[in-house]
Amino acid sequence: MRLPSHPRARINLARIILCSSWLIFMNPGVFAGEEPACPGIHVTVLGIRNGVGTVDCALFDAPKGFPVDVLHSAMRVMVMKVPSSEARCDFEGIPLGTYALVVLHDENMNGKVDTNWIGIPKEGYGFSNDAKASFSAPSFKDASFLYDGEMLEMTISLHY
Repeated sequence: MRLPSHPRARINLARIILCSSWLIFMNPGVFAGEEPACPGIHVTVLGIRNGVGTVDCALFDAPKGFPVDVLHSAMRVMVMKVPSSEARCDFEGIPLGTYALVVLHDENMNGKVDTNWIGIPKEGYGFSNDAKASFSAPSFKDASFLYDGEMLEMTISLHY
C-alpha cells in the first residue's frame, strides 16, 4: 500500500486508523457479529398473533394518561408494521427515572385499543412488569419500573 505524500493526508489517515483501532478495542463484539449494546430500554414484544396492522409501544414517565392517552401523555411512542410474531422497541437516550410501558397490536391501525361491548380489548395488549388488566387497565404504579441509565432488556407478551 502506498501512503499519501501530502502531510495533511498522512495526518488524516493516521486519525482514521487511530479512531478505528479505538472503536474495535472498545467494542470487541464487532468481530463476533454482535450489535454494540446501547444504554436504553429495549423491549421484545412476543405473541403477536398475525401480521396485520402495527405494533405500538408507548413509554410513559408519569401516571397522567397511562395507558390510554398515548398521543398526549406518553413520553415516547414507537409504531411499526408487524414484522413477524415478535417485534422490538428500542428507547434510547432516556434519562434516569420511573417509567411504565404499554404495547398494543393495533390490527386495524386506528390508534386505539378496540374493545367489545363490555370493554374487553379485542386487540393484543401488554404492560411492563406483566401488569394484569382484570376489570380495568393496570395503574401506572403496577406497571412501573426504575431505569438506572444502563441497558435494560425486557420482554412483554401480548394478551388477546
